[in-house]
Amino acid sequence: MLTTLPVEQAVGMVLPHDITEIVKDSHKGRAFKKGHIIRQEDIDHLKRLGKDNIYILTLETDEIHENEAAALLAGSLAGQGIAMSASAVEGKITLTAARDGLLRVNVDTLYRFNLLGEVMCATLHDNTPVQKGETVAATRLIPLVAPRSLVVKAAGIAAENGHILQVLPLRSANAGLVITGSEVFHGRIKDRFEEVLREKLEKLGSRIHSVEFAPDDVALIAAAIGRCLAAGADLIVTSGGMSVDPDDMTRAGILAAGAIETTYGTPVLPGAMLLVGRIGEVPIAGVPACGMYHKITVLDLLLPRILTGASIGREELARMGHGGLCRNCKVCHYPVCNFGK
Repeated sequence: MLTTLPVEQAVGMVLPHDITEIVKDSHKGRAFKKGHIIRQEDIDHLKRLGKDNIYILTLETDEIHENEAAALLAGSLAGQGIAMSASAVEGKITLTAARDGLLRVNVDTLYRFNLLGEVMCATLHDNTPVQKGETVAATRLIPLVAPRSLVVKAAGIAAENGHILQVLPLRSANAGLVITGSEVFHGRIKDRFEEVLREKLEKLGSRIHSVEFAPDDVALIAAAIGRCLAAGADLIVTSGGMSVDPDDMTRAGILAAGAIETTYGTPVLPGAMLLVGRIGEVPIAGVPACGMYHKITVLDLLLPRILTGASIGREELARMGHGGLCRNCKVCHYPVCNFGK
């Protein structure tokens, strides 16, 4: 039950909610905390904040306050790898990554949660790489008070199927690189692919286990992949030779090495001619030559997913067309951009 009282008559009363102060281009924050006892000297400040009246709050047994609701909602939203702030500020609780990894958001369940109307959760995009401590979501009750049954229903939705939010850890892979192309193999040009792939893998916590070079020959490419596997590589990445040119044999070499469940071609630019599959239990990615030229490609979108153990097939790739066009900005800010979102 909510009733109001003129602020001049509220001295000695307890505030039932946080009161926010916003100063343009300066700050936004909590001016008065829930539970603050209003003093005579607070009245002018409150009136400058537009508070001519103060709520008098009496909760019925079937009602819930915004702070309690936020805590209940946040606890239900948070799956593995998610931490939450200890208490609500201005009625809101922030959820953060409890570890480095890949943020997964159950988008369909989040939609159903927000469709209830009086609760909300805003998140980063699904499949965003995040670091420990990074804010990934926030939740709150929209009104100050709501029916408890509504919040319980929302919490039930949020907790379905392992919760709406998770941060999955990335395994540390021992990657075998197979650098293809007769021009590199015969020393006509210097290879630049290894340094590019090494940087991407090490940034994700993996390492280069072995490096093999092979000319544009199906059998020799397959043999090079086999040597990486025999040496203990648990991830294979090949470079180049994935286009439609007659000398491009890498795709055939991957298949000859025993790759199964392969998917060739993505609706992402740069990176349309990438191949993904596996040899036994070892994932393999065939990276087209654009991976050497462009700073960010489809490989950057897929590598974290592969390192969580996710299976990548045609359906997963098809969904990547929406947001799959890189703007090729002069200064790259990935992953703080729309690419892959």
